[in-house]
Amino acid sequence: MHQLAYADIKAAHERIADHIRPVSLARTDPGAIPTAFRDPVEERDPDPCEVWLALEFMQHTGSFKARGAQNFLQAHREAGTLPEAGVTIASGGNAGLACAWAARQQGVRATVFLPETAPRVKVAKLRAYGADVRLVGTEYAQAANACADFAASSGALSSHAYDHPLIAAGAGTLLDEIRRQIPGLDTVVVAVGGGGLFAGVAAAAQHHGIRTVAVEPENCRALNAAVETGDLVDVTPDSVAADSLGARRASAMALHAAQQDLVHSVTVPDSEIIRARRTLWDHHRLAVEHGAAAALAALTAPIHSRPGRALPEQARIPAGGYRPQSGERIAVVLCGANTDPSDLAHKPDDAEHFA
Repeated sequence: MHQLAYADIKAAHERIADHIRPVSLARTDPGAIPTAFRDPVEERDPDPCEVWLALEFMQHTGSFKARGAQNFLQAHREAGTLPEAGVTIASGGNAGLACAWAARQQGVRATVFLPETAPRVKVAKLRAYGADVRLVGTEYAQAANACADFAASSGALSSHAYDHPLIAAGAGTLLDEIRRQIPGLDTVVVAVGGGGLFAGVAAAAQHHGIRTVAVEPENCRALNAAVETGDLVDVTPDSVAADSLGARRASAMALHAAQQDLVHSVTVPDSEIIRARRTLWDHHRLAVEHGAAAALAALTAPIHSRPGRALPEQARIPAGGYRPQSGERIAVVLCGANTDPSDLAHKPDDAEHFA
C-alpha cells in the first residue's frame, strides 16, 4: 500500500495550483465555541479558542473533491495513461461531480455511477457537466461494483472517490493553504467518509505538527470502527450525511493516518449534525451539506462527561466530540455544499448563540 507522504501533497500542489480556487477563511466570534472544562484549581476561566471556518464548499463543483480529481487526471495526462474511453468513477455525488468537471477540462468522457438514493441536485449538476450518469443500487458499494465492471469492459480509466494516493494528495493541498492564512494553527477538523480528505490533510498536518480531528456520524463511522479494531472493517451507513460520508469501508491510507500521533477520531449524532448545519445558515447564511456540518458539530455538540475519569486529557476530549483547549487555534473544514437548501428555511428549535 502506498503510504501518503508530504512530498505527494507538494507534487499535487504543483499540478493543480493554477486550476483550483484557494480556500477562503472566515473567523467565528470569540467565545462562540466553548473551550475545555475549567480546571477546579485554576482561578480564572480559560481563554476562548480561535476558530476559523475553511469555506472549501466554494471550490469548483462545490466541494474539496475538485482538488483530487484534478490531480488524478493531470497526473495521468502527464504520464500518457489517459485512455480514449475516458474516465469512470463511482460516487455518492461529490466525487463524481469533481471527476466530470476535471474530465471536461481534459477533453475526455466521464461515466459516473451513483446510488439511486443520490440527491437529485447532484445528479442534475453531473449531467450539466456532460457526464454519462448511471444510477445503480442504494449504496455506494453497489455503484462501485457496477463501475468496476464498466471499467473492465470499456477500457475507461477507473478513478475512485477517495481510495487513491493521487486523490488524497490533491485533497491534502487544502491544509497548506489554511496554514498560510492562520499562523500558529494548532488543529484542523475534518469530516470523514472514506477518508480521502482526512488522509491528505492529516499527512500534511503531521508534517507541520498540527493536530487533526476526524469527525464521523455515529451511525456512519467506517474510520472510527477501524481505529477501534485496528483493522479495516465494513459498516452499514445510516446517517443524514450518508450521501457524502456514507462509505462502507475506510481506506487503508486513512487508517494509517488515524493511527499516527496528533490524530483524534470522534463521532457525533445526526441530531447535532442537523443542528450545526442550521446554525451555519442562521448565523452565517452558509448553506452546506450535512457532511460538511459534521465537522462543526464536533465542536458545538453538548459535552458529556466520562464517568469515573478525571484526567485532564480525557476531560478535554469528551465522548462524542472535541473540546478545544484554552487559546487553541482551529480550522474547521466545511467541505461541500451540494445540497437542497429548502429545509433551511425552517426555524431551528433552539437558537443557541453562534457567530
